[in-house]
Amino acid sequence: MRVIAGSARRLLLKTIEGLDTRPTTDRIKETLFNMLQPQIPGCFFLDLFSGSGAIGIEALSRGARKAVFIENNPKAVECIRENLSRTHLEEGALVLESDVIAGLKRLEGRNYRFDLIFMDPPYGMELEKRVLEYLSSSPMVTEDTQIIIEASKETDFGWLEEAGYHMTKEKIYKTNKHIFAGKGE
Repeated sequence: MRVIAGSARRLLLKTIEGLDTRPTTDRIKETLFNMLQPQIPGCFFLDLFSGSGAIGIEALSRGARKAVFIENNPKAVECIRENLSRTHLEEGALVLESDVIAGLKRLEGRNYRFDLIFMDPPYGMELEKRVLEYLSSSPMVTEDTQIIIEASKETDFGWLEEAGYHMTKEKIYKTNKHIFAGKGE
């Protein structure tokens, strides 16, 4: 796995051993960032269920002003910190070793407003629903915030409108998909 573009282009990223994380493939990451590129420079980026940190690091490499990583696996957090050091992107990063909801609560008082939020939660546990329900009343999410959820192809998002969001785009790959959602029109 590597950084696709930007200041850390072509640098290899470390991943953690085992089945606890599912790193987003370079091809899917490249497709995702091709869609997001106009919004990346200067943005505030939130990477939830960060794993190796590859998505937030890609955002920083491409010009995000700040990337916040929330991950509860201590080995993954160590991996994120090593990858940030390897890419020399530590200055723009904040890494929280925490359950995602607890980490979001810790961020509440810091006056963050995120432009882009990416989450890749474990599949089949409805964690994306819990996170979006929490964020629906959070000042960290504005009408302009774009939320991207990586999920299995089978995941149903019929509940999005009831939670206060609407789907703006869906990109389906061989084994998974990205859902793009927001609060505004």
